[in-house]
Amino acid sequence: MIVERAYAHAAEDEVQGSEWPWTVPCVRRLLDDGLRFTAPVTFLVGENGSGKSTLVEALAEAFGLDPWGGSAGYRYAGPRAPSVLGGRMRFEATVAGRRMLRAPHTRRRGFFLRAETALDALGREQRTGRVSGSPEEMSHGEGFLMAFRERFAGPGLYVLDEPESALSFASCLELVGVLDDLSRTGAQIICATHSPLLTALPGAEIIEVGEHGMRSAEWHELELVEHWRRYLNDPRAYLRHIVG
Repeated sequence: MIVERAYAHAAEDEVQGSEWPWTVPCVRRLLDDGLRFTAPVTFLVGENGSGKSTLVEALAEAFGLDPWGGSAGYRYAGPRAPSVLGGRMRFEATVAGRRMLRAPHTRRRGFFLRAETALDALGREQRTGRVSGSPEEMSHGEGFLMAFRERFAGPGLYVLDEPESALSFASCLELVGVLDDLSRTGAQIICATHSPLLTALPGAEIIEVGEHGMRSAEWHELELVEHWRRYLNDPRAYLRHIVG
Protein backbone atom coordinates (compact mmCIF):
# COMPACT_ATOMS: atom_id res chain seq x y z
CA MET A 1 0.00 0.00 0.00
CA ILE A 2 0.95 3.64 -0.46
CA VAL A 3 -1.44 5.72 1.66
CA GLU A 4 -2.81 4.79 5.09
CA ARG A 5 -4.87 7.91 5.75
CA ALA A 6 -5.94 11.04 3.89
CA TYR A 7 -7.07 14.23 5.59
CA ALA A 8 -7.52 17.93 4.87
CA HIS A 9 -7.47 21.23 6.72
CA ALA A 10 -9.43 24.42 6.09
CA ALA A 11 -9.87 27.73 7.90
CA GLU A 12 -12.84 27.87 10.28
CA ASP A 13 -14.47 30.74 8.40
CA GLU A 14 -14.37 28.70 5.16
CA VAL A 15 -15.92 25.64 6.74
CA GLN A 16 -18.66 27.62 8.45
CA GLY A 17 -19.70 29.23 5.17
CA SER A 18 -21.83 27.73 2.42
CA GLU A 19 -19.12 27.36 -0.21
CA TRP A 20 -18.47 24.14 -2.09
CA PRO A 21 -16.77 21.73 -1.37
CA TRP A 22 -17.07 22.30 2.39
CA THR A 23 -20.84 21.77 2.23
CA VAL A 24 -20.42 18.19 0.94
CA PRO A 25 -20.93 15.76 3.87
CA CYS A 26 -18.05 13.46 2.95
CA VAL A 27 -15.68 16.44 2.71
CA ARG A 28 -16.79 17.61 6.15
CA ARG A 29 -16.07 14.11 7.44
CA LEU A 30 -12.64 14.27 5.78
CA LEU A 31 -11.94 17.47 7.72
CA ASP A 32 -13.15 16.01 11.00
CA ASP A 33 -11.77 12.48 10.94
CA GLY A 34 -9.88 11.90 7.71
CA LEU A 35 -10.27 8.83 5.53
CA ARG A 36 -8.37 5.70 6.57
CA PHE A 37 -7.44 2.95 4.11
CA THR A 38 -7.15 -0.62 5.40
CA ALA A 39 -6.86 -2.65 2.17
CA PRO A 40 -4.97 -2.34 -1.12
CA VAL A 41 -8.26 -1.81 -2.99
CA THR A 42 -10.85 0.69 -1.76
CA PHE A 43 -14.19 1.33 -3.45
CA LEU A 44 -16.17 4.51 -2.82
CA VAL A 45 -19.87 4.04 -3.55
CA GLY A 46 -22.84 6.38 -3.31
CA GLU A 47 -25.50 8.25 -5.26
CA ASN A 48 -24.73 10.88 -7.88
CA GLY A 49 -23.79 14.10 -6.11
CA SER A 50 -22.63 12.33 -2.95
CA GLY A 51 -19.03 13.54 -3.40
CA LYS A 52 -17.28 10.39 -4.65
CA SER A 53 -15.72 12.11 -7.65
CA THR A 54 -14.77 15.15 -5.57
CA LEU A 55 -12.85 12.88 -3.21
CA VAL A 56 -11.05 10.78 -5.80
CA GLU A 57 -10.03 13.81 -7.87
CA ALA A 58 -8.58 15.52 -4.79
CA LEU A 59 -6.75 12.33 -3.76
CA ALA A 60 -5.27 11.96 -7.23
CA GLU A 61 -4.22 15.59 -7.42
CA ALA A 62 -2.64 15.60 -3.97
CA PHE A 63 -0.54 12.57 -4.89
CA GLY A 64 0.75 14.21 -8.06
CA LEU A 65 -1.51 12.61 -10.64
CA ASP A 66 -2.85 14.89 -13.33
CA PRO A 67 -6.36 15.83 -12.10
CA TRP A 68 -7.52 15.77 -15.74
CA GLY A 69 -6.45 12.14 -15.95
CA GLY A 70 -3.19 10.45 -16.82
CA SER A 71 0.13 9.46 -15.32
CA ALA A 72 1.87 10.61 -12.17
CA GLY A 73 4.31 13.48 -12.48
CA TYR A 74 2.93 14.98 -15.70
CA ARG A 75 0.82 18.07 -16.33
CA TYR A 76 -0.12 17.66 -19.96
CA ALA A 77 -2.12 20.88 -20.16
CA GLY A 78 0.59 22.93 -18.42
CA PRO A 79 0.74 24.28 -14.86
CA ARG A 80 -2.59 24.74 -13.10
CA ALA A 81 -3.43 26.11 -9.69
CA PRO A 82 -4.37 23.37 -7.19
CA SER A 83 -8.07 22.79 -6.68
CA VAL A 84 -9.66 23.92 -3.42
CA LEU A 85 -9.69 20.44 -1.88
CA GLY A 86 -6.73 18.90 -3.70
CA GLY A 87 -4.48 21.70 -2.51
CA ARG A 88 -5.45 21.04 1.12
CA MET A 89 -5.22 17.24 1.04
CA ARG A 90 -2.46 15.56 3.04
CA PHE A 91 -1.43 11.93 3.51
CA GLU A 92 -0.20 9.61 6.22
CA ALA A 93 1.76 7.18 4.06
CA THR A 94 3.49 3.83 4.28
CA VAL A 95 7.27 3.64 3.95
CA ALA A 96 6.92 3.12 0.19
CA GLY A 97 4.43 5.96 -0.01
CA ARG A 98 6.68 8.37 1.88
CA ARG A 99 9.51 7.63 -0.55
CA MET A 100 7.27 8.57 -3.46
CA LEU A 101 5.81 11.65 -1.79
CA ARG A 102 9.26 12.99 -0.87
CA ALA A 103 10.60 12.43 -4.38
CA PRO A 104 9.98 14.76 -7.33
CA HIS A 105 6.59 14.34 -8.99
CA THR A 106 8.23 12.60 -11.95
CA ARG A 107 9.35 9.78 -9.61
CA ARG A 108 5.84 9.03 -8.42
CA ARG A 109 3.98 6.10 -9.90
CA GLY A 110 0.32 5.70 -10.67
CA PHE A 111 -2.50 6.70 -12.97
CA PHE A 112 -5.79 8.61 -12.70
CA LEU A 113 -8.56 7.39 -14.99
CA ARG A 114 -11.70 9.50 -14.97
CA ALA A 115 -14.59 8.63 -17.25
CA GLU A 116 -15.18 12.15 -18.65
CA THR A 117 -11.62 12.82 -19.79
CA ALA A 118 -10.24 9.30 -20.31
CA LEU A 119 -9.94 9.39 -24.11
CA ASP A 120 -8.21 12.78 -24.06
CA ALA A 121 -5.82 11.57 -21.36
CA LEU A 122 -5.07 8.38 -23.28
CA GLY A 123 -4.43 10.42 -26.41
CA ARG A 124 -1.82 12.41 -24.49
CA GLU A 125 -0.36 9.17 -23.14
CA GLN A 126 -0.11 7.84 -26.70
CA ARG A 127 1.61 10.98 -28.00
CA THR A 128 4.25 10.67 -25.28
CA GLY A 129 4.80 6.97 -25.96
CA ARG A 130 3.23 5.61 -22.78
CA VAL A 131 0.57 3.50 -24.49
CA SER A 132 0.90 1.55 -27.71
CA GLY A 133 -2.41 2.25 -29.42
CA SER A 134 -4.37 5.30 -30.50
CA PRO A 135 -7.64 5.80 -28.60
CA GLU A 136 -9.05 7.51 -31.70
CA GLU A 137 -9.00 4.12 -33.42
CA MET A 138 -10.68 2.31 -30.52
CA SER A 139 -14.02 2.24 -28.82
CA HIS A 140 -14.29 3.96 -25.45
CA GLY A 141 -14.14 0.62 -23.67
CA GLU A 142 -11.15 -0.59 -25.67
CA GLY A 143 -9.28 2.56 -24.68
CA PHE A 144 -10.03 1.90 -21.03
CA LEU A 145 -8.79 -1.67 -21.33
CA MET A 146 -5.59 -0.47 -23.02
CA ALA A 147 -4.95 1.82 -20.04
CA PHE A 148 -5.56 -1.01 -17.58
CA ARG A 149 -3.24 -3.38 -19.44
CA GLU A 150 -0.41 -0.93 -20.16
CA ARG A 151 -0.49 1.79 -17.48
CA PHE A 152 -1.66 -0.15 -14.42
CA ALA A 153 1.53 -1.94 -13.44
CA GLY A 154 3.77 -2.03 -10.39
CA PRO A 155 3.68 -0.20 -7.05
CA GLY A 156 1.94 3.16 -7.16
CA LEU A 157 -1.39 4.86 -6.53
CA TYR A 158 -4.09 4.12 -9.10
CA VAL A 159 -7.26 6.20 -8.91
CA LEU A 160 -10.37 5.46 -10.97
CA ASP A 161 -13.59 7.43 -11.31
CA GLU A 162 -16.47 5.27 -12.55
CA PRO A 163 -14.39 3.07 -14.89
CA GLU A 164 -17.39 0.82 -15.53
CA SER A 165 -19.06 3.58 -17.58
CA ALA A 166 -17.42 2.35 -20.80
CA LEU A 167 -17.12 -1.35 -20.03
CA SER A 168 -19.21 -4.38 -20.90
CA PHE A 169 -19.90 -7.09 -18.33
CA ALA A 170 -16.96 -9.15 -19.60
CA SER A 171 -14.66 -6.13 -19.60
CA CYS A 172 -15.65 -5.31 -16.02
CA LEU A 173 -14.65 -8.84 -15.07
CA GLU A 174 -11.30 -8.29 -16.78
CA LEU A 175 -10.86 -5.10 -14.76
CA VAL A 176 -11.55 -7.03 -11.54
CA GLY A 177 -8.70 -9.35 -12.47
CA VAL A 178 -6.39 -6.40 -13.23
CA LEU A 179 -7.15 -4.79 -9.87
CA ASP A 180 -6.64 -8.04 -8.00
CA ASP A 181 -3.27 -8.67 -9.71
CA LEU A 182 -2.20 -5.06 -9.16
CA SER A 183 -3.08 -5.16 -5.46
CA ARG A 184 -0.59 -8.01 -5.00
CA THR A 185 2.35 -5.92 -6.28
CA GLY A 186 2.37 -3.32 -3.50
CA ALA A 187 0.10 -0.97 -5.43
CA GLN A 188 -2.98 0.76 -4.02
CA ILE A 189 -6.24 1.34 -5.89
CA ILE A 190 -8.98 3.82 -4.98
CA CYS A 191 -12.07 3.58 -7.18
CA ALA A 192 -15.34 5.52 -7.20
CA THR A 193 -18.03 3.32 -8.72
CA HIS A 194 -21.69 2.41 -9.07
CA SER A 195 -20.87 -1.18 -10.05
CA PRO A 196 -21.94 -4.12 -7.87
CA LEU A 197 -19.67 -6.28 -10.03
CA LEU A 198 -16.49 -4.33 -9.25
CA THR A 199 -17.25 -3.90 -5.55
CA ALA A 200 -17.56 -7.67 -5.14
CA LEU A 201 -13.76 -8.01 -5.46
CA PRO A 202 -12.72 -10.26 -2.52
CA GLY A 203 -10.72 -8.47 0.15
CA ALA A 204 -11.59 -4.97 -1.05
CA GLU A 205 -12.66 -2.27 1.38
CA ILE A 206 -15.97 -0.55 0.59
CA ILE A 207 -16.77 2.95 1.85
CA GLU A 208 -20.32 4.22 1.39
CA VAL A 209 -20.54 7.96 0.77
CA GLY A 210 -23.73 9.96 1.35
CA GLU A 211 -25.57 12.41 3.60
CA HIS A 212 -24.05 10.60 6.59
CA GLY A 213 -20.55 11.42 5.35
CA MET A 214 -18.55 8.19 4.96
CA ARG A 215 -18.82 4.75 6.54
CA SER A 216 -17.46 1.26 5.92
CA ALA A 217 -19.91 -1.22 4.45
CA GLU A 218 -20.13 -4.85 3.41
CA TRP A 219 -20.97 -5.72 -0.18
CA HIS A 220 -24.27 -7.42 0.67
CA GLU A 221 -25.36 -4.36 2.69
CA LEU A 222 -25.01 -1.87 -0.17
CA GLU A 223 -28.15 -0.22 -1.53
CA LEU A 224 -26.81 -0.51 -5.06
CA VAL A 225 -26.46 -4.29 -4.66
CA GLU A 226 -29.98 -4.63 -3.25
CA HIS A 227 -31.50 -2.46 -6.01
CA TRP A 228 -29.76 -4.40 -8.79
CA ARG A 229 -30.76 -7.71 -7.24
CA ARG A 230 -34.41 -6.66 -7.00
CA TYR A 231 -34.44 -5.09 -10.46
CA LEU A 232 -32.96 -8.13 -12.19
CA ASN A 233 -35.38 -10.38 -10.33
CA ASP A 234 -38.44 -8.28 -11.29
CA PRO A 235 -37.86 -5.21 -13.54
CA ARG A 236 -41.56 -4.33 -13.48
CA ALA A 237 -41.37 -3.64 -9.75
CA TYR A 238 -39.36 -0.55 -10.69
CA LEU A 239 -40.52 0.21 -14.22
CA ARG A 240 -44.22 0.38 -13.36
CA HIS A 241 -43.46 3.60 -11.49
CA ILE A 242 -41.58 5.08 -14.46
CA VAL A 243 -43.10 3.98 -17.78
CA GLY A 244 -46.74 3.96 -18.87
